[in-house]
Amino acid sequence: MIAVGLGAAVTLIGGRTANAVVSYTSQRPAPGDRRFVSQAVEDEILRVTGMIEDPELAWIFGNCYPNTLDTTVEMGTLDGRPDAFVITGDIPCLWLRDSSAQMLPYLPLASKDEALRTLFHGLIARHSRCILIDPYANAFMRDPNAQTDLVWAKNDLTEMKPGVAERKWELDSLCWPMHMAFKYWTTTRDAAPFDDQWAQAMRLVIRTMREQQRMDDPGPYSFQRNTGSATDTLVLDGMGAPTRKVGLIHSMFRPSDDACTYPFLIPSNIFAAASLRNMAQLARETRKDEELATLATTLADELDEALERHGRTTGPDGQVVWAYEVDGYGNVLLMDDANIPGLSSLPYLGCAAKDDPLWKRTQAMCWSARNPYFYRGGAGEGIGGPHVGLGMIWPMSIIMHAMNSDDDDVIRQCLVTLKATHAGTGFMHEAFLAGNPLRYTRSWFAWANGLFGEVILDLAARKPDLLGQSLDQAT
Repeated sequence: MIAVGLGAAVTLIGGRTANAVVSYTSQRPAPGDRRFVSQAVEDEILRVTGMIEDPELAWIFGNCYPNTLDTTVEMGTLDGRPDAFVITGDIPCLWLRDSSAQMLPYLPLASKDEALRTLFHGLIARHSRCILIDPYANAFMRDPNAQTDLVWAKNDLTEMKPGVAERKWELDSLCWPMHMAFKYWTTTRDAAPFDDQWAQAMRLVIRTMREQQRMDDPGPYSFQRNTGSATDTLVLDGMGAPTRKVGLIHSMFRPSDDACTYPFLIPSNIFAAASLRNMAQLARETRKDEELATLATTLADELDEALERHGRTTGPDGQVVWAYEVDGYGNVLLMDDANIPGLSSLPYLGCAAKDDPLWKRTQAMCWSARNPYFYRGGAGEGIGGPHVGLGMIWPMSIIMHAMNSDDDDVIRQCLVTLKATHAGTGFMHEAFLAGNPLRYTRSWFAWANGLFGEVILDLAARKPDLLGQSLDQAT
């Protein structure tokens, strides 16, 4: 353990002990036990920590930012090329979404760190192989020949293939690898990962999305689970709720892994359109593959047109906003979920401008009592979702709120809440109870930790004076 600061160590529950000199002990693994080491990341920790006035906030950043590299990366080689398997944390499987998102905080450093580039090469290749195993799966085993060892998935009524850990069809699962790959290319201009295997996987992505438009038939996917939770299975023999075929892509599950109420999940369709356009650019610039680029762009155009006609609705105050889910028949679900993509995270994903009036109206609705999953309590306020129950705020939503805002007071209050709700662990959690941060879920959730690192890096770039202020007096 590495001590940070001066004085005797104390146990922290929700904040610093008053009138005490506090020592913040690093919660990172010992250097020899870290799964992956990047000198650029270590240098960045020192640089940014030095900008943070509040010692507890600096301590949390130092724990969270490297957490994916420290604890979740399993590097290897396959056919003489890098292979990277990145688990979520306390679940030892690779989610296409989580593993992509977990790596985003390190992208700005990849150009100057060969080790990081090797890691990205390995993960892009692993994503391609996973998609080629089964584009409908959301999570995968490290061994592509292994059967799932997830207790809750072993008896699922769906076509479980070797190498698949869970087979919940989530549209965003195919968007995240495109999103990460595109950001890697635009950051590094390194075309090496975009080989024939990657192109084959991208063609399968487009074919799968086409199948899930369900324009001519219901497609090959169905899913049922014997469970007491309605959000863990699908109605109508595993096909999901009925829809009118309007050109949008069905998503049977949300990024929370909860079943959709209406199968047209609007934030995921918006993310799909943007990701397809990025993939088209990537195909053209790295491979001169005009055919792949055209396939992607044509589908993106169809999605944009369908979103214009069916993705918007009138909110409770009479103003036009993005819907969360629709079915094409006129039924609409107005809400937001903390998981990404959600309506609140569209600017973070490059799918909306922060000053776009439509998004601003939508965000105001999401961050209010008009959203049934917005909670406010003694520990703070934020968005949750049905995944872990009512009253549970996800730190991810608070981080998104800070990244969406240019108001110093709003951002400061988000930081105060995050600082006060880590329950003395020095890490972010999946969710905490709005009235009691000592009640939380998932003590090892690498995505949330990485996202906290991202917001601190974001503020170091655009609000350095704010990080240089004490948070003690914020309310």
